[in-house]
Amino acid sequence: MGGYELVRSDDAAATTPDLEFGGSTSSKAEPLPPPRPPSPAARRQRLVSLDVFRGITVLLMIIVDDVGGFLPALNHSPWNGVTVGDFVMPFFLFIVGVSLTLAYKRVPDKLEATKKAVLRALKLFCLGLVLQGGFLHGVRSLTFGVDITKIRLMGTLQRIAIAYLVAALCEIWLKGDDDVNYGLDVLKRYRYQLFVGLLLSIMYTVLLYGIDVPDWEYQIIGPGSTQKSFFVKCEVRGDTGPGCNAVGMVDRAMLGIDHLYRRAVYARTKECSIYSPQGGPLPPNAPSWCQAPFDPEGLLSSVMAIVTCLIGLQFGHVIIHFEKDKQRIINWLIPSFSMLAVAFSMDFIGMRMNKPLYTISYTLATAGASGLLFAGIYTLVDMYGFRKPTISMEWLGKHALMIYVLVACNVLPMFIHGFYWKEPKNNLLKYIGIRA
Repeated sequence: MGGYELVRSDDAAATTPDLEFGGSTSSKAEPLPPPRPPSPAARRQRLVSLDVFRGITVLLMIIVDDVGGFLPALNHSPWNGVTVGDFVMPFFLFIVGVSLTLAYKRVPDKLEATKKAVLRALKLFCLGLVLQGGFLHGVRSLTFGVDITKIRLMGTLQRIAIAYLVAALCEIWLKGDDDVNYGLDVLKRYRYQLFVGLLLSIMYTVLLYGIDVPDWEYQIIGPGSTQKSFFVKCEVRGDTGPGCNAVGMVDRAMLGIDHLYRRAVYARTKECSIYSPQGGPLPPNAPSWCQAPFDPEGLLSSVMAIVTCLIGLQFGHVIIHFEKDKQRIINWLIPSFSMLAVAFSMDFIGMRMNKPLYTISYTLATAGASGLLFAGIYTLVDMYGFRKPTISMEWLGKHALMIYVLVACNVLPMFIHGFYWKEPKNNLLKYIGIRA
């Protein structure tokens, strides 16, 4: 699930950040005189809350992956609705946006910054292909390798890479020079970025509700390596159900159905599982789409993921332009509550919150929640200095990419299972007292 150490943020000197997970880049500036030692006030301006927020999200990601199968409230929602697990990806994307404003506080060379942003996004995308494309198999499988004709093209890191790149380009090129004295001045200064977000939202809405989804079919490998074919009847427009939505249609057309995620989340819906909201055997007369591939990080849904990142940019701009804590909190709380109000209104009139489709109501709800959580963490950690209770979360946040690779991508579990004595069951887990 998602971006990780996005960037180590320093409000006082954020021109040389580290990229570790969908983070930010910096450009080379002209040689400057040796810097003076930072003053106590400057040192206090380091945004520890951003690391803590990232660390909390990493911990939440691990809990969702390990416990979500037993507690439906923590697992991802099978389709409509939002659970705790559905906040992980938006939280990371929001953090990417905030981090980028600190990284690009000063951009001496826009072309060089653009080049570095593209290169880092490509690195993150390629890492995602290796980790989530199928090269690394299950924990109990000691084989590796992937059939290129069936590699999963999209994934968590790939989505973060796309959102990071677009947001970085917006922050590099689409900044005005208007003076900022009040909250509304921030919107005026960054109006072109807001226009990009609005344009992407309109484009997504038009495609989601305006595309005519035709009938389609797919094949799966059944018991005994027999191939089974299924036909899904659609011929509908504006449907947001699992089988006939425009998001899935765009991914099947542009990526190819063989390159999509094969364990679709809607396999846990009531239509597809007798143990819903947990996975289970198919019920009698299950719809034909129940076993079809569907990518929760697909192309069309990633459009709104970019919007989440752009919203994070605007929250980061508050840090850049307002020094007083009270000003920052107010300028975070107002848009956060506003987005939540709009999101619930949309959900009420039928534009449901849906993580697999990454609907507009879901985007606004999760971005609003991100803003509130960030404001709360900032208040506790950076304003009132509650560092000791959050030091573990700060550590997780600073090493987020490493933890994601080792834990969420099963690299560490595969390593533990991969070394054994004579038989695979005699692995390291057995010798430390844990049953394999």
